[in-house]
Amino acid sequence: MEHKIGNNDHIKTLNITSNASGAVRAARDGNVVVIVDIIDMSTSAEAALDAGAVDIFAASPDNILAPVKVNPEKIGYFAGKTALKHSSELLIVTEPRLEDKEEQRKNIQQALSGVRRAGVDVLDIIPNLGTEVVKLADFSEKVVLLVTQTGGVAFDAAYNYGAPAVTTGTVVRTLAKKGIKPAQESAARAVRLALKYNTGITLVAASSNSYEDILAAEQIAKMIINTGFLSSDGNILSDY
Repeated sequence: MEHKIGNNDHIKTLNITSNASGAVRAARDGNVVVIVDIIDMSTSAEAALDAGAVDIFAASPDNILAPVKVNPEKIGYFAGKTALKHSSELLIVTEPRLEDKEEQRKNIQQALSGVRRAGVDVLDIIPNLGTEVVKLADFSEKVVLLVTQTGGVAFDAAYNYGAPAVTTGTVVRTLAKKGIKPAQESAARAVRLALKYNTGITLVAASSNSYEDILAAEQIAKMIINTGFLSSDGNILSDY
């Protein structure tokens, strides 16, 4: 599923697609990529940002048969280097959702290898619970690495195929934001990145089989339009 909103000027394009393959196409087009995986990767990311996380990365778990290239070791490395840059600690959010650290650790060995290569220790490994994730750890001033099957794979693919920036988006309320605020902030973050890198935006529903991700991507697209991103009058983000 893919459609475009806007004109043919690359800077003013807003696209909606799905799956890791769609994330790859968006990266190759040079767009800022927004991964929408509301149950629960992108909602966990939003909750972490609300709680003061300084940066968010996401990667594929081990042994995923993705139709595109992924490199979780590379993303783990850059997450670790970002933690060093900010003199920060690093938290990993992953699956299964049960707090079984041994099982969780089994699935993230490649990402952990990258973190170790960067010279950083992992503060904690916690389950991917969406809004509730912030009840399990202190995210303030932390770098967060989400290693998850759907959203993590799409993020990993976009990152490794050269997107200028990869971020996340959700419509699910968090402990800090209710109503339309999560979607508004997701839209505003995407627009800020697109303006920074002088690019278009592609929203990626993490799975084409997830109707909630598709609907959420469409809602965030409407919010991006409301920022004025596709307009030519320069009045962008005036109400955000």
